Amino acid sequence: MATTAGGLQLSLPPSFNHRYKTSLRIEQPISPSICAALSKQGHRFLTSVATTDDPATTDRLIRKFVASSSKSVALDAISHLVSPNNTSFSRLSPLAFPLYSTISRTSWFNWNAKLVADVIASLCKHQRFDEAQTLVSEVETKLGGRERDLCNFYCNLIDSHSKHRSKHEIFDSYERINQLPSHSSSNYLKKRSYESIIGGLSVIDLPHEAESFMVEMKNKGLRPSVFEYRSLSYAYGRLGLFEDMKRVICLMEDEGFELDVVSSNMVISSLGSHNELKEMVSWLQRMKNSKISFSIRTYNSVLNHCPTIMSFLEHPKEIKPTSLEALFQILKDDECILIRELVEPSVLAESMVLTSLELKLDLHGMHLGSAYLILLQWFDDISMRYATNNEGIPNKVTVVCGAGKHSVIRGESPVKELVKEMLIQMKSPLKIDRKNVGCFVAHGKVFINCRVFRRKP
Repeated sequence: MATTAGGLQLSLPPSFNHRYKTSLRIEQPISPSICAALSKQGHRFLTSVATTDDPATTDRLIRKFVASSSKSVALDAISHLVSPNNTSFSRLSPLAFPLYSTISRTSWFNWNAKLVADVIASLCKHQRFDEAQTLVSEVETKLGGRERDLCNFYCNLIDSHSKHRSKHEIFDSYERINQLPSHSSSNYLKKRSYESIIGGLSVIDLPHEAESFMVEMKNKGLRPSVFEYRSLSYAYGRLGLFEDMKRVICLMEDEGFELDVVSSNMVISSLGSHNELKEMVSWLQRMKNSKISFSIRTYNSVLNHCPTIMSFLEHPKEIKPTSLEALFQILKDDECILIRELVEPSVLAESMVLTSLELKLDLHGMHLGSAYLILLQWFDDISMRYATNNEGIPNKVTVVCGAGKHSVIRGESPVKELVKEMLIQMKSPLKIDRKNVGCFVAHGKVFINCRVFRRKP
């Protein structure tokens, strides 16, 4: 037995050792934050199974849960169970095989190569190889001689194994593709297998091995796609091998692939993770010179690695700068230069809608740092827009931040909490919408004429 902070006793059934060939133990309580991200029904199901010692009861709970759940609830539960990011749920891995088997027999189930690959990869990660092989055999029987479909399944499996950092299983799936009868003569099968192995090895931080496959691919007359180049450069960047990262970017451009915002964001994120702020500034300047528009992910990639901003966002209830000018005054020199280079009106414009009826700012997709900076930009924009002219004020002002349905803790959105605290500090009239708790709303004239826009930094 293990006891949570709330006093709930949890244990895996001893009978799992016999029935599911496992020696798993719950040494730590199930994380409340992770469990809360599930639906209430899924949360109750996992808790019930974790507290029973009887395999017959476990089977009954699985059947009852699947029979009484909607498609989305059932699939959400198994997705959480096999996710490599949810270590507490991975301790309940004995459920993956029987739960998937029960789900696959429902009338609403549509076979999905990605889902079954995720289940197999999770089983392999927890050394449940017999069950994993059972599912692999079922897939091979189902797909028969459809070699393209089999190839795509194994490519999905490589992707799933890479998320669990299972190197041996990645190579095993790659070899299975190579053993398909038409592999040697089909450029499609060869290209898909190279794409997957290069991507998979890049994910598990083996870029040198991944690049050797890219060289082999080229020697066979096959042209790598932009996906392989991005994967490889990002892998080098994450490891701090920036010369190799830039070299691969140059190779990509030499092959006729233009540098774009996706590749640039990967480079910036890599630089940021190693605190290379000056290099991040140079790369933002390169993007501007190449006419590559910044995106919300550009903001996320930069601001996630801005230490001063991230430090005070850890404590949202504390006073923080509520204007761009005040922010620049407290940032260190390198950070200040970086954020000045980052601030881009086009990103704000993409997040904002202005009509005669409504002024709306949508913060979806933004991490905390991005939401904070965009809010400061937005308030400055409104101050200038209506400083001398009160005409054209919309009837309603809305800030959309989401209700936290996809947050780690279900129903608790960090962005919403940040916005709430900022509005309180700024004495803004924006309040939580009674009809939609994921929005803050106010009457247009009340909002525009409030003290927010006459405040001192």
